[in-house]
This record gives sequence, C-alpha cells and structure tokens, in this order.
Amino acid sequence: MKKVLIISPYFPPTNAADMQRVRMSLPFFKEFGWEAEVATVDTRHSYLGKDELLLQSLPGDVKIHTVGAFSKKWTQKAGLGSIALRSLLFYKKYVDNLLEKKNFDLIYFSTTQFPVCILGRYWKRRFDVPYVIDIQDPWHSEYYQDKPGSERPPKYWFAYRLNKYLERLAMKHVDGLISVSDAYLDTLKERYPRLSNVPMETITFGYFRKDLQLAEEKVDEIGDIVALDPSEVNLVYVGRGGFDMQPAVRLMFSTFRNMLDQYPQKFVRFKFYFIGTSYAPAGQGVETIAPVADEFGLSSHVEEHTDRISYYETLKILRRADALVIPGSNDPSYTASKIYPYLLMDKPLLAVFKQSSSAYHIVKSTNSGYAADVDSENAIEVISSFYQSLNLQGAMEFDKDWLKLEKYSAKNMTLKQCELFERVLQGNYRN
Repeated sequence: MKKVLIISPYFPPTNAADMQRVRMSLPFFKEFGWEAEVATVDTRHSYLGKDELLLQSLPGDVKIHTVGAFSKKWTQKAGLGSIALRSLLFYKKYVDNLLEKKNFDLIYFSTTQFPVCILGRYWKRRFDVPYVIDIQDPWHSEYYQDKPGSERPPKYWFAYRLNKYLERLAMKHVDGLISVSDAYLDTLKERYPRLSNVPMETITFGYFRKDLQLAEEKVDEIGDIVALDPSEVNLVYVGRGGFDMQPAVRLMFSTFRNMLDQYPQKFVRFKFYFIGTSYAPAGQGVETIAPVADEFGLSSHVEEHTDRISYYETLKILRRADALVIPGSNDPSYTASKIYPYLLMDKPLLAVFKQSSSAYHIVKSTNSGYAADVDSENAIEVISSFYQSLNLQGAMEFDKDWLKLEKYSAKNMTLKQCELFERVLQGNYRN
C-alpha cells in the first residue's frame, strides 16, 4: 500500500473550512490503496473556534503528527500572525526527521495556508518525494488589485507581494495540482507554462453523510447560537460574507423588497439570517450583509451575525431552517465548498451565483433547488419564483437527482484524489 503524508496546518477539533477535504477523505484512502498520515499544527497554536464533535468523524487508525508554532502573541507584532508562517520552521524540522525514518510515496498539501507549500520543493530535493498542492482558493490573486482599500483584506500590500513570490517557488517543481475550480488551474497554467505537463484535476469538496448522522445523534449537545422564530419563514445562510457577495445579496434583497411591497401580507413573515459572515475574532467582525439590507429598508427582515459558528452548529441550524439561501461571489472562479450540506438537508434552496461557478451547475444538474445566474436577465424571475413557492404548500417539490448527487460524495472525491496521486507517480514530473 502506498503512503501519503498530508500537510494540513488546521485539523480537528479546529473548525476551519480548509481542512474539511482532508477530514472527509481520511476514511476512504485505504480503500483506494493509500495509507494516509497527517501532519498538523498543535491546536494550542490555533486561534480559530473548536468543534470537538469533528474528532468523532475521524477514523481511529490514522496517524496524526503534531508540530509546533511560534506564539501569535509575539509574531503578530511583526505582522506575521498566520499559522502558516508561524509553523513553517517547525514543519521543516519535524517532517525532516519523519522522512529520514519513514518512506512516503507522496506529500499532499491540502490547505489554504499556502506558505507551508514551499517546503514541498525542499523535501522533494532532499528526499526525492513528489508533492501535490490542493488549490482550494487562489494563492496569489489579482482580484483585489482594482478594488478600493476598504474592500481589501487586512495587510493586503504585504500579503500580495509575499504570495506572488512564494507561489512561484512552489509551482516551479510541483508534481501535481488539485483544485476546486477549473479557473484556478487555468490561471496557474498561464503564469507557469511548465504546469501544462503536470497532472492536475478539478475536484470539488464532497459531502459526508456521517456528519448528518453525528448531528442527529448529538443534537442535544450542539448549541443554539441563533434562535429561529417558528412563527416566521426562516431563510438561512451560514458562511462567509464579504463585499464580493454583495451583488448577489443585492439581487436577492431587491427582488424581495419588490414582492414585499406588492404582497405585504404574504411576505411580512419572511426573515433572513446570515450567520458566521466574518473571519474576524468574535465580536470584531464587520457586517457586509446588513448594510445591503438597509439600502432596501429590510433591516427588520434581515439579521447578520458575523461571529463564526462550529460545523455541527451549522448543520443544526440548517436543519431547523424553513429554506436555505446561498449567495455567491462576483469572482467568476468562485466555488462554494459549503454547498453540499445545503443539498443534503433537502430543504427549499436558492443559490445565486455566476454561471461559471461549479456551485451553480451542481444545483442545476442535480435539480436541488432554484439556481439564479447573477448576470442573467431572468435572475429576478428565478428568485421571485423561489419566494413565491415558499407561500404555496407543496409547490416547492423538486425531484432531486440523487444518482447525480452521489458522484459528489466524499468517497468519490477521495477516489479522484487517489487517481491523481497515481498519475503523479506514474509520470516523469520530477523536475
């Protein structure tokens, strides 16, 4: 059986979006001929929220290695607060020692903490182990270059230049690429022509039914962060917000405003909840959804809670919602990794995305709900139909294509990862 060492700085019980692919894949690697071990940063050095239930979703036979990191208390004074930069030297030392003692066929970086990926080049040169990088988000991105300073991430000037430099180092010798978006891979091939000869595959996140089972079994242990009023029609979204999502949100709210004005008795009970919209520490998040609601005089119909909530708290509130909404980014390459729990809830669903997004096509192809193309002339018609159908008992029926949905299961997504691993080992990409 081949062995893969997975580098994932965030890992359960830390509740981080970028470790979900690894977490959901671990139960299936052996079935496809790969024994996986994980090297992660000790959770003492992670300042994200924790969800202890995530640990119960892991297989018990996977070896987990923990590495240290510099304290954020000291490094953030120099502007280096990310867990990737704080753990880089610790990863090098620990994995150096590990590779001297054990043989691995492949190193797999699955994280959005991209600076750690530069170690792949070093370990390849020293230990002759190929490496694959999972591009869950753009590493170096030009997206914010034409945006005003108020819409740029914190420390953008420094991060932009650091990412540009480090991405080039990592891509110069990478042996394989996985991405959640075709567009991310196309951009990398344009920047680095050598990647045209490197195995790569677009593999979206998958859904993991065991999570729904755990959420049901442990429902009494899972907190209620936001109380939904049963007398209202509760429309819920859990996930990040941002200025890039405002066009989709504005379309949703403007359509609702028009319908509320025309049929107030029908829509007065509608209440939108946008939860966990900021990555900032609890209590420090900046609202990006509520200001759009204010534009349309909908503050009494919209609540935004910027604080992040745990993964299983997310599943619980999605289960209790009357309907689910998912606004997409105005970045044409954006894809929503969180979409599968929404589909598995089997609730009325509205997704507003650019047509180029994989999330848009997944909703459409599986017939899982209303999918509106934010740039289409009929987007308002689609959104209006969604709102209207919530008022009509039994009118929201969708004949969901579960067979098509099955191809997006975590098991099938793991198979695709393993197939790419095999292509890397079979090819001559050691340059």
